[in-house]
Amino acid sequence: MTESCECAHYLHVCCEEHAVLDEPPKGVIKPSGIKRELGRPTCGLRNGEGIGFRISGNTNSESEYGEETSINGADGKPNQRLHVYQCGASLIAPNVVLTAAHCVFNKQKEQLLIRAGEWDTQTRDELYQHQDRRVAEVITHEAFNKGSLANDVALLILTEPFQLAENVQPICLPPKGTSFDRSKCFASGWGKNVFGKEGKYQVILKKVELPVVPQADCQQSLRTTRLGRRFVLHPSFLCAGGVAGQDTCRGDGGGIGCGLDGIPGVYGNVAFFRDWIDQRLLDCHGTMSTP
Repeated sequence: MTESCECAHYLHVCCEEHAVLDEPPKGVIKPSGIKRELGRPTCGLRNGEGIGFRISGNTNSESEYGEETSINGADGKPNQRLHVYQCGASLIAPNVVLTAAHCVFNKQKEQLLIRAGEWDTQTRDELYQHQDRRVAEVITHEAFNKGSLANDVALLILTEPFQLAENVQPICLPPKGTSFDRSKCFASGWGKNVFGKEGKYQVILKKVELPVVPQADCQQSLRTTRLGRRFVLHPSFLCAGGVAGQDTCRGDGGGIGCGLDGIPGVYGNVAFFRDWIDQRLLDCHGTMSTP
């Protein structure tokens, strides 16, 4: 190959002619990849350097966040349905996904397809392939308010568990009442890059680091918006962000708007819902979520 040769895809690697093998090597080939030490936790494992391909900035490296899943909704006639991206979600057990209730409200389980291990939605050349699962049951919080979005949480029980791999790992859930005020967190997803009609859903999984904002400070900031000076922030919400241009957007979760200076995004507070999550899984399936 000449030095001017360019690969057809950014995940491909060009090799010099003398480095190309005509036949595969014989004998036993030892598996490569990251080794997991005994005693390491079985949830919340982040591949900080990625697996096989690393990108800097606000784009996730390949397989960096194995807990990130996508909810895809059916579009079209039953015999010609295409599944298009709807929302992000998190894998909390091999057969259980945690998401926002508004993402699945009034949707039939047959309309939903859950994908884990995805990174670049426009290629099949990733080192580890994604996995798809159907939904057996949708459990929405009984106090969910579709107007205010209070108690905006739902569990999706899958027809069969995902096979855990380097790019498919469950996330750890915080104990009830855990406070993350003023700490930094990461949010990720394939949501729109800007708010409004001009925004486009992303091809490669994105991430953003955000500061967690105390409840009282967040409520005060939100009262300066169209919500008004009497707005009361429900305890089922957690706020993060408030830095201009650094935020999640439609398809990722969060609100109000995207990336407004001094206005944090509002998310579901998983620590607030921890007892509800564990109880629903025990009641329905006799299982618990991840630690």
